Amino acid sequence: MTSAGSAAHPAAAPDAQSSRRWMMLVLLLLGQFMGLVDVFIVNVAMPSIGTQLHASGASLQLVVGGYTVAYAMLLITGARLGALYGRRRMYLLGVVVFTLMSAGCAFAPNAVVLVVFRFAQGASAAVMVPQIMSVIQMQFTGKARAKALSAYGAVLSTGAVAGLVLGGVIVSADLFGAGWRPVFMVNVPIGLVLMVLVPRLLPKDVPSGRQRLDLLGLALAVPAVFLLVLPAVLGHELGWPAWTFVCMAAGIVLAFAFVRVERLIAARGGDPLLNFAVLRAAGMSVGLLTVVGVQLTYGGFLFVFTLHLQAGLGESALRAGLTYIPLSVAFGLTGFFWRKLPERLHPVLAPAGLAVSALSYGLIAAAMQDGTAGGTVMWVGTVLNGVGMGLSVSPLLTQSLVNVPMDKAVDASGLLTTVVQLGQVAGVTVFGALYLTLVNPVSAGTPAHGLGDAMATTATWIAVAAALGVVPGAALTRVVLRAVPPNRPKPVPASAPVASD
Repeated sequence: MTSAGSAAHPAAAPDAQSSRRWMMLVLLLLGQFMGLVDVFIVNVAMPSIGTQLHASGASLQLVVGGYTVAYAMLLITGARLGALYGRRRMYLLGVVVFTLMSAGCAFAPNAVVLVVFRFAQGASAAVMVPQIMSVIQMQFTGKARAKALSAYGAVLSTGAVAGLVLGGVIVSADLFGAGWRPVFMVNVPIGLVLMVLVPRLLPKDVPSGRQRLDLLGLALAVPAVFLLVLPAVLGHELGWPAWTFVCMAAGIVLAFAFVRVERLIAARGGDPLLNFAVLRAAGMSVGLLTVVGVQLTYGGFLFVFTLHLQAGLGESALRAGLTYIPLSVAFGLTGFFWRKLPERLHPVLAPAGLAVSALSYGLIAAAMQDGTAGGTVMWVGTVLNGVGMGLSVSPLLTQSLVNVPMDKAVDASGLLTTVVQLGQVAGVTVFGALYLTLVNPVSAGTPAHGLGDAMATTATWIAVAAALGVVPGAALTRVVLRAVPPNRPKPVPASAPVASD
């Protein structure tokens, strides 16, 4: 009896350890889901926020874009903090601050306070999210790692639609008469669960990072972006006073100074925030330009279309959220199955996807012209948009790195990831300003077709921008076709910069 019992222990121990690891994965993915959903959940709540807080269109742009700006600017720094001070510690710190900032957003008394909390929320997400992939890489191997990464990918692909639909459900439900505020409070119980369980289930890691924080680069990059984004957002509302152009000029000067400083740090053997030397790799520059084309148009479309569905067409938050389901399903399925296409077609998928996206935006522009919800043409346009995004995003992130040396992959991926986030911010800023400028002269008594014209015009320019993105996409295709033989090591995926030292 004793020997049988002792024999059972060795088998039980691995089972317990395996269960603990999968519970740990659930906790990590909860944090990823929380951070990702908050990018999209606010889109559907914008009209409700605008009404209750008397927020202007510019303020709503900052509520949406402020989160992404802070996230993009601090993402690489967040990854390095995890390497320097421990990933479990930084993940838990990010969760705590994110939860507190979510509660702050929920109780914000006015638009200015909400914008401040949204910036802080994005900064805390930049500390939390980079640790997730790193812990998965360290704690899972072999088939277990493949399953964990599949689960991670599933969260990424469903997070957008979950955020849009969840936002619609919560705002429409008007829980406790609180309107849009529960959109942020939904993070609080998740955060509290993570605070309790993370110290118990995530193993303590020994800091192993050798890279230093680039505080000088950060001190130049953050104000440069703010000086460019804030005047661009506020300018159309204030009539473009002189100070907006002064600020943008100062932002450009700081941006050039940032690039110069980063090159000096790299030349001296330091650890720059962004290593621009990787731009010398064939395909990297045109890859980044193609990424800008994809993210600029998609980010701008999500902001403007969601605002138009509710404020322009009078749809409920729930219906606006559900409108995106065909797009998200098409995006997810295409993004998952594109590898099953013949390999000879893979190099052309990025420009082809942008071309399909341009067509989709053109169809949506035509559908919106008469001031209605668009009918069949709009639905075809949204589905095609999902197909175009699915064809372009995943191949593009891989192909941009095809000629990057393996020892520079982390730097290249860091630059790529930052451009992805800032591209979305630029889309919200540029196309949001265009739409709001076109809508602003429209009085409250103007028929709906006036607002339809504003949406159609904006969507047309989004289509033009997507079409222009085909040009660097085609150049990237030529680079990929001339790439080294297929037996060379595959480039590190674009998630790597925020996942490793």
